[in-house]
Amino acid sequence: MRVLSHVPLFSGLSVPQLEAIDARMVSFAWAAGSRVFTAGAPADHLYVLASGRVKVSRPTGGGREIVVDLLTPGDLFGTLTTLGDPTYPESAEALTTTCALRIDPAAFRAVLTEHPPVALRVLDDVAARLAQARSDLGHHSTDTVAQRVAATLLRLADKLGQERADDGGTLLQIPLSRTDLAGMTGSTPESVSRVMSQLRKDQVIDSGRRWTAVLDRQRLADVAAGPSD
Repeated sequence: MRVLSHVPLFSGLSVPQLEAIDARMVSFAWAAGSRVFTAGAPADHLYVLASGRVKVSRPTGGGREIVVDLLTPGDLFGTLTTLGDPTYPESAEALTTTCALRIDPAAFRAVLTEHPPVALRVLDDVAARLAQARSDLGHHSTDTVAQRVAATLLRLADKLGQERADDGGTLLQIPLSRTDLAGMTGSTPESVSRVMSQLRKDQVIDSGRRWTAVLDRQRLADVAAGPSD
């Protein structure tokens, strides 16, 4: 119930309405490194992340996987044939010990039928994802690697960051490899590594094996904006 109350899709619903949705969901848990679902498998469930972190990635023609999102509790992920996807277009992997609530197609269809505002939010969400995909494609074709890496770090800091008391920086306590960042920015691990090394040298960020910290948000935003005319 606590998780559902924080899902934007279900905002504004009463406690009895949330209880009815909760009754249609099943709880599952995964260890770090486990697959929640794999791209190409039948799209038969939607998930609401209850705790932990999940990495969503999309396979490429060359056999690599491009990271498209990192999820936090309250996020909705997966898809259904009801939403026009016969198979999962992406894979989801637990980055940490993870718990999620799962709902099947018939139960989700019943939720949409009983709660028209939820159905409208689903349409809005699909439209927003399409718009974001177009925007990302445009930025990937025009921005430099440094701009794309900086913009991605800012977005992750806003979504996943925790303030550090010692220096006022923002900590990303997640295993974020150069390959992951390369996938999220449409670049190569080598190019991302060079950018990250320069950002560390300039004391804009710091990083370790399983964490990254934004030390100077304004300078990182300046890098993301690119050179002024």
